[in-house]
Amino acid sequence: MLRSTTKTALSSVARQSTRSASTYGALHDFGTHHVNKGVGRLVPGIMEKGEGSYVTYEDGRKMLDFTCGIGVTNLGHCHPKVSKAAAEQCMKIVHSQNSISFHRPYLELIERLLPTMPDPSLDSFFFWNSGSEAVEGALKMARLMTGRKGFICMQGAYHGRTYGAMAVTKSKTIYSEGTGPLMPMVYTAPYPYFHQLGLSPDSTPEEHTRAALHQLQLLFKQQIRPDSVAAIIIEPLLGEGGYVPAPTSYLKALRELCDKHGILLIVDEVQSGFARTGKWWCIEHSGVRPDIMTFAKGLANGFPLSGIVSRKELTDKLKPGCMGGTYAGNAVSCAAAIAVCDAVKEEKILENVDVRSKQLFAALESLRSDPEVGKYLLDVRGQGLMAAIEFARPPQDIDIDLATEGVEGCPSNFAARVGKKCIEKGMLILTTSIYEVLRIIPALNVSEADMAKGCEIITQAVKEVAKEG
Repeated sequence: MLRSTTKTALSSVARQSTRSASTYGALHDFGTHHVNKGVGRLVPGIMEKGEGSYVTYEDGRKMLDFTCGIGVTNLGHCHPKVSKAAAEQCMKIVHSQNSISFHRPYLELIERLLPTMPDPSLDSFFFWNSGSEAVEGALKMARLMTGRKGFICMQGAYHGRTYGAMAVTKSKTIYSEGTGPLMPMVYTAPYPYFHQLGLSPDSTPEEHTRAALHQLQLLFKQQIRPDSVAAIIIEPLLGEGGYVPAPTSYLKALRELCDKHGILLIVDEVQSGFARTGKWWCIEHSGVRPDIMTFAKGLANGFPLSGIVSRKELTDKLKPGCMGGTYAGNAVSCAAAIAVCDAVKEEKILENVDVRSKQLFAALESLRSDPEVGKYLLDVRGQGLMAAIEFARPPQDIDIDLATEGVEGCPSNFAARVGKKCIEKGMLILTTSIYEVLRIIPALNVSEADMAKGCEIITQAVKEVAKEG
C-alpha cells in the first residue's frame, strides 16, 4: 500500500513539473531543479534566439554578446549561410559513421582546411566532437607515435575536463578537484607570463622567455628526461589562464627543443584558431610549425565539431581502428564547417578582425590612460579579437601574487564586478583565470557600431566599479 501511494505521489509530481514547465518562470525553475548542479550559469534566464552579435532571452531581454559562447559562434549567431548548409545536409545524410564509410562533407572540409594550415606538412586530419576530445586524441596519438609516455603542459593552461585533458589542464583546481588520480607522467612548466615567473608587470617578453626556458631546462634535469617526453602541449595564446600571447621567441625555442630531443609539439588552437586572432591560426604569428594541432570552437560556428591535424608520416604509424568515435566528424557539423570556411573568405572576416581589433585596443588603451581608472589596469593584451584587461590585485591578495608587489591594487573582485555591470547594461561578457581578468570575445564579423557600443559599456562599467571602491 505504501509503495503504491509513493508511486502515485511521484507520478503526480512529474505531471505537475511538466505542466509547470509550460510558462517561462516555471520552466526556468524547472531547469534550476533538474539540470546537474555541476553546470554553472552566468546569467539567469532562458536564451531563446540568437542573431549576429545579439541574443534574445525568453523574457524579451536583448543583449549584445561579447562571449560568442566562449569563442564558438565566431561568425555571429545563426549565420544564414552556415545554418542553410546544415539544414540542406540534414536532408541528405545526418549520420555516416566514420569507421564505416567516408561522407562527402568530411572530405570537402579537409579540402577547405588544407590551404589554411600554418605549415604545409600538416596534411592528415581526424574530426571529433569537442575540444576536450581533440586533446585526448592528440595525447593518445603522441604516445603511439613516439613510444614515450611523458607530457609537459603549461601552468595556467586549459585543455578540457575529460581525464587526459584534465591532467594537462592547470588553470583552476575546480576542473579536477576530487577526481584524481589523473593521467600519470604529466609535468608542468611555467607559461611565459609575468605572474607565473615572479616578474614585474612591466617586464619584457624576452625576460619572460628566458625565465620560462630556464624553468623548463630545470624540469628536464630534475623531473623527467627529454627522451621520456612524448609531447609538449601549449596554447599559443593562453585562454582560460588569462588571455596571454606566448612570445614568439619562446615558441621558437620550444620548436628547437622538440626537434633536438625528438619531442612532438602539440599546439592547442581550440579557442585561438579559426581567424580569432587575425590569422587563420594563432601559431602563424610566430611562424612555428606544430607536429600536432587541435582545433574546435569556431570551426563549425556552434555545431559540435573538433579536429586533430598532423603529418601523414606520423599518422601512418597508427593502426586502423585506434582512432574513432560514434559521432566523430558528423556530416551536418562538417557541412556547417565548410560554410564557415567559405564565409571567412567571401565576407573578408580576417580584414574585419584587423580593423575591429584596432578599434577595440584603442578603446582599451584609452581607458588605461584615463587618470581616474588607469591605475587599476595592470595590463591590456591579446591578439585580434581575443583580448583582455587585467586589473591589479587588491592589496590583501598580494601574498599570493608576488608579481604585483608595489602595484596599487584595485577594489576586491574588480573584474567580476565589471562583468556584472556589463551584463546589467545589456552585454554578455566573461572573466577568466585566477587573476582579475576580463576577457573580450566578440563575433569576428562584429560591426563598427556594435564594437563601439561594447567598448562604451566596458568603459562605463570600469568607471562605475572604480568609483564604488
